[in-house]
Amino acid sequence: MPFFSFAGLVSKAAVSKPATRLYPFAKREPYAATRGHVVIQMSSCNFCTLCAKKCPTDAIEVDRAGRVWRIDRLRCIQCRACVDACNKKSLTLDPRYSPAMTAKDVESFKGEPLPPKQETPAAAPA
Repeated sequence: MPFFSFAGLVSKAAVSKPATRLYPFAKREPYAATRGHVVIQMSSCNFCTLCAKKCPTDAIEVDRAGRVWRIDRLRCIQCRACVDACNKKSLTLDPRYSPAMTAKDVESFKGEPLPPKQETPAAAPA
């Protein structure tokens, strides 16, 4: 008897469409609420450190003096707290997943250096 139930299952699978996608060729679009990974646009970041203060896992470090923004992807839980706290909207959550990491690493992003301050000449006393 087990042979006949197995044969019925095989014949049904042979004539129906596959239950899974052909992954490399047919990729699934992410859902609207999918959390992927944090992306920063360095051109609009002003290094205010709000994102680092709001991060519950301390995955983000901001060095104002050196104008360096760092994120530890293994500590990040994609909670969106840093994205909501960013006042310049330089942080976003990309719904696509980030590639697998092969080593524990902290990603660093360096901003443009600040222009040198122009000294204004003092007004001559009258």
